Amino acid sequence: MRISEFQRWIDRLYGQKDRDRGLERTFMWFAEEVGELSRALRRGGVRANLEEEFADVLAWLSTLASIAGVDLEASAQSKYGRGCPRCSKVPCQCGEPASHGA
Repeated sequence: MRISEFQRWIDRLYGQKDRDRGLERTFMWFAEEVGELSRALRRGGVRANLEEEFADVLAWLSTLASIAGVDLEASAQSKYGRGCPRCSKVPCQCGEPASHGA
């Protein structure tokens, strides 16, 4: 499944509920899921639990993007499709830890 297909699927499943909840409250759910992923990683979580938490984070991120009118796949392609946004290399050759927010 491509990112855009996943985003559309999550929107079909939960889009109306999420839009009714609004961006701010939906973001709070996303932050909670990121916290759950963080705990699972810190605890050296079992693979099945990690997969579930990563999927939840991706689903909530997709929901936020849909509410905000952002196509995740197009955004990712635009920013990272040609390599590192700073040095344009693959792998990144920047002389500092990756920031991904370049």
